[in-house]
Amino acid sequence: MSSDAPQPVKLSLPLEYQQHLFQELIKEDELVVIARGLGLMRLVTNLLHSYDAAGDNLIVVVNAEDRENAWIGEALAEHAAISAAPKARGLTVVNTDFTSVGAREKMYARGGVFSITSRILVVDLLTNLLDPETITGLIVLHADRVVATSLEAFILRIYRQKNKVGFLKAFSDNPDPFTMGFSPLATMLRNLFLRKASLWPRFHMTVAKSLEGKKRAEVVELEVPMTEAMKEIQTAIMECVDISIHELKKGNTGLEMEDWNLDSALLKNFDAMVRRQLDPNWHRVSWKTKQIVSDLTVLRGMLQAVVTLDAVSFLQHLDAIHAAHSPPPGSTRQSQSPWLFLDAAQTIFDTAKRRVYTGKQKAGSEQNIDTLRPVLEEQPKWAILADVLEEIDRDLYFEPVPRDDSNGTILVMCVDTNTARQLRDYLQTMHVKPRTEKKAEDTGDPEEEKPNASFMMRRKLRSYLKWKREFAQVSATLFSENQKAINGAVDPRTGMKSGRAPANKRRRMRGGISVGGGPSRLENGSVAQYFEKPGEVADLIAEVQITEEEAKQKDDTVFMFDPLDDMEDYYQMFDMQDLVVIHAYDGDQDEHVLEEVKPRYIIMYEPDASFIRRVEVYRSSHNDRNVRVYFMYYGGSVEEQHYLSTVRREKDAFTKLIKERSSMALTAAPDPNSVEDPQEAFLRTINTRIAGGGRLAATAQPPRVVVDVREFRSSLPSLLHGRSMVIVPCMLTVGDYVLSPNIVVERKSVGDLISSFKDGRLYNQCETMFAHYKSPMLLIEFDQNKSFTLEPFADLSGSLSSMNTATDLQSKIVLLTLAFPKLRIIWSSSPYETAEIFERLKAQEPEPDPIAAVQAGLDRESMKAEEQAFNTEPQEMLGVVPGITPKNITNLVLETENVGEVANMTIEELEPHVGKEAARQVYGFFNKDLLEDAD
Repeated sequence: MSSDAPQPVKLSLPLEYQQHLFQELIKEDELVVIARGLGLMRLVTNLLHSYDAAGDNLIVVVNAEDRENAWIGEALAEHAAISAAPKARGLTVVNTDFTSVGAREKMYARGGVFSITSRILVVDLLTNLLDPETITGLIVLHADRVVATSLEAFILRIYRQKNKVGFLKAFSDNPDPFTMGFSPLATMLRNLFLRKASLWPRFHMTVAKSLEGKKRAEVVELEVPMTEAMKEIQTAIMECVDISIHELKKGNTGLEMEDWNLDSALLKNFDAMVRRQLDPNWHRVSWKTKQIVSDLTVLRGMLQAVVTLDAVSFLQHLDAIHAAHSPPPGSTRQSQSPWLFLDAAQTIFDTAKRRVYTGKQKAGSEQNIDTLRPVLEEQPKWAILADVLEEIDRDLYFEPVPRDDSNGTILVMCVDTNTARQLRDYLQTMHVKPRTEKKAEDTGDPEEEKPNASFMMRRKLRSYLKWKREFAQVSATLFSENQKAINGAVDPRTGMKSGRAPANKRRRMRGGISVGGGPSRLENGSVAQYFEKPGEVADLIAEVQITEEEAKQKDDTVFMFDPLDDMEDYYQMFDMQDLVVIHAYDGDQDEHVLEEVKPRYIIMYEPDASFIRRVEVYRSSHNDRNVRVYFMYYGGSVEEQHYLSTVRREKDAFTKLIKERSSMALTAAPDPNSVEDPQEAFLRTINTRIAGGGRLAATAQPPRVVVDVREFRSSLPSLLHGRSMVIVPCMLTVGDYVLSPNIVVERKSVGDLISSFKDGRLYNQCETMFAHYKSPMLLIEFDQNKSFTLEPFADLSGSLSSMNTATDLQSKIVLLTLAFPKLRIIWSSSPYETAEIFERLKAQEPEPDPIAAVQAGLDRESMKAEEQAFNTEPQEMLGVVPGITPKNITNLVLETENVGEVANMTIEELEPHVGKEAARQVYGFFNKDLLEDAD
């Protein structure tokens, strides 16, 4: 394939920085790190089209997601139609749907642009189905994910070993991973086999000039104040987060805890950052630390929920959290989250409940009885959204026909689909007023005429009360069943029967829940945590009964069968000016939304830095379109702090990258012409397999390992290849790695080991390995970033059922070794150590034969197919007879009629089928005199 520069084609890159970056990529290979929202995918598609238009190139796109494949395919088809390039072929996606090896080989031979999954690509490269020398170049997306042990790094190493002239270009819009560790940019460039990095932050001079010209979008910033209740809840949650982080620091001294603070807790990857630092010592940390790490995720989710969920949904969210974190019957206090014992936690639950309903005095009674009435506090942004829409309606009234190419469409952007659904319900019902007292025209109150969410919130409260009643019934049923199990259970630690604790020893939980159970838990099917008195529930339900207005609104929505006949008589297209489009932020796909909708008004219901840049790029790319953006955020909220910290973090990341690049050595990337160490190649020419006094044999062949194709999910094949071993991918039915004609290895991660014991798969695999190899081995491999122990897989939560997990796993391993005494078990702390172990195991062994490795299990598979025609019960009976093995049982099944015939055969008759020693054992078993043994 040709590796020349692509021919000039018509590009859709209107901005100066885009054109500059495109010309830079055409000339040389480099890593491009660009700020999110500046149009990375548009740049990639234009680059791919420039090569696709030439027609004689073979381009491979690595690490693309499904949605990106769809984007690239559409863009290449559109570019080919606009530029009228006859040689352009578009994008071909090669994934698991392409099972035919021959079909892939023919496609590769024709050339074009291919997006291939990493697992398929690495196998095709190793088997030469896709010759690396025929590849014009590689395009690597999400370069920030390419670490030393990844499949993508493996692919690039194979490509550069055999192809020194093809281009290689990598892209990323996430600068954070390039700033972690020692010399992270230089390390990433070595993984990518590149020497140059091109950095394009938002403050880049060319980018700023392109986006801050005369064609800037009109931005209206709206700072929305939170309600007092929202502020109280947020402050209380932050207090819980702060105390939790303080407890983590106090209980884990000696770790790098500089970033463990409230500001970092607002970032999305804070949970992962804390867990990554604790993982190597996870088996040593206390139960309290493990619980706090889990609680931080919950608390950070609550911080987001308080500004996105409505009051009723937030209370329901808290109810679910409280139920999930309450200890199960029979467990210890340890199983409850520590933050629930804080005063701030009580503030969170009480304030959230006060936003939905509150108590009042019932008049007309001798005793003042508390009753509940709905409050249904609305989100402050809703009223602002209604005001913005009203303002836009006035603008459209005075200027119904736009003076530019944009539509009059209103685009509302929010954080997720749940918020989009919430806004849809609000906009549809904000003018429906279910008045239960006097009408607005009777009161003369102008405030009553304003849009509000009373209809929607009353409906949500009715749904919430129904959910609460059903949840209480389920909770009561589960409690009753668990209590029976606890009363009849035997504690394995003491050997004594567990029972309910004495009444004066039971601990009361927050909200009136009793661990030991009692009448308050099951009173009228409701949990005491939710309502103290059933009468109050009835009063609250009566308050929010469906009114005439709500019933009418409900009756107006009728669903019927519609055959869609004569559509033109009943349906018509909406005018774009009449549409309000609500869409959740969706990364690069938001560029498609802007281009297709062409909105004149954009309401950012929640802030998002990358979308702001997409609007800037959209407005600067179109001279004939005007855009007004309403930017909404809660002032002094976590939402605002998260947005500001995200922008600041990205700026700091680019600053670090620029500083490292300025001081980085020019030869940071490895030399592709010397992938293998010359000394290693020389030493390998001496074959040290001289057992028995044989002569030294000279060979230049590197060591070879036969690997099952399913093992390419792991990093071990890449590390073996990095140690100058030849990897031969095959579809193996016996073992995962064949190191020699005698040694086969079954690799198990700890999680896979546990599941293999559960379904009995491991015993069958061991039987198969012993049937075909002299030295079968079981490799138990741990994650390099986690502790080298089984204890983390049995985190004690206080319940009796979870305390024997590690012991149970160890006992199963002991049983496995008793069943297979010759099985060798290899414990490896990381894939790196595994690669070193394999290298030592192969030192004195001959090289494996791939054909023999593939055929090792095929005969067994055919045997299984034949055995399906026979009754399996007699075979199982025969299989437990001494001397009968999986290899010789087939001969007996085929040559005999039943078990009785085998029992009556002599040693001479058995010997041709099972061998001399096995015949003696089988004959001895069936002819043993039981009476003599009894005497």
